[in-house]
Amino acid sequence: MIFEELELPGLFRLLPEPHADERGFFARTHCESEFAERGLVGRFAQSSVSFNHRRGTVRGLHFSKPPHAETKLVRCTAGAIHDAVIDLRPGSPTYRRSLSVTLSAANRHALYIPAGLAHGFQTLSDDTEILYMIDRPFVVSAADGVRWDDPAFGLAWPEPVTIIAARDLAFPDWTGR
Repeated sequence: MIFEELELPGLFRLLPEPHADERGFFARTHCESEFAERGLVGRFAQSSVSFNHRRGTVRGLHFSKPPHAETKLVRCTAGAIHDAVIDLRPGSPTYRRSLSVTLSAANRHALYIPAGLAHGFQTLSDDTEILYMIDRPFVVSAADGVRWDDPAFGLAWPEPVTIIAARDLAFPDWTGR
């Protein structure tokens, strides 16, 4: 695996290194010891799948509040997504900055998202599936979020929004907290 550190501290794009032959290829997508060598969380307590029927669907931006903040490893296993993260760590030099990448079944990239970053995505194709590896069990009372269109962050979504959950629309603007 290739660990490519992105502009937000602790955020990595992971690229598989396929070993190909006449059958196709084989590539490692997770190795606890390789994560540990970089000081990253490498043990995940749960995994989840998000399936989305329609292109343009927005999910997020979600995060869990301390002490239940989650580290996630996210991979698109079918279709493609515009994946967005926002740094919500008050002491971070990139506090309130955002970054977006494309994850797809075709590019096979993954995004390592450390605790303290809000995460969301927009589907770029119909029938898109995302696999989440999460380092700790989900705690409902710690769940929170940032509006997908909050002007404090100025995220640019590549598609018109076709579907978004009512709970995601209900998040208050960040500046009003």
